[in-house]
Amino acid sequence: MSAQSERNYAEALQYYYEAMRLEIDPYDRSYILYNIGLIHTSNGEHTKALEYYFRALERNPFLPQAFNNMAVICHYVRLSPL
Repeated sequence: MSAQSERNYAEALQYYYEAMRLEIDPYDRSYILYNIGLIHTSNGEHTKALEYYFRALERNPFLPQAFNNMAVICHYVRLSPL
């Protein structure tokens, strides 16, 4: 998370992908997927972010932050100019 907080998103993504490879617990994987979604959101990659939020919710349907971020993206995309 240090790399992510320092906005070194490429490095943070590498660590999260490695964590996904190693982690087997679905609940813990949901938070890794959620954090990957956060990075894609920060990079303006809304489609990818939504994909990772959905994947996080498949493993943990009680992740309100993912629902909130999905709603924010949908609202933003709907209101943004073409």
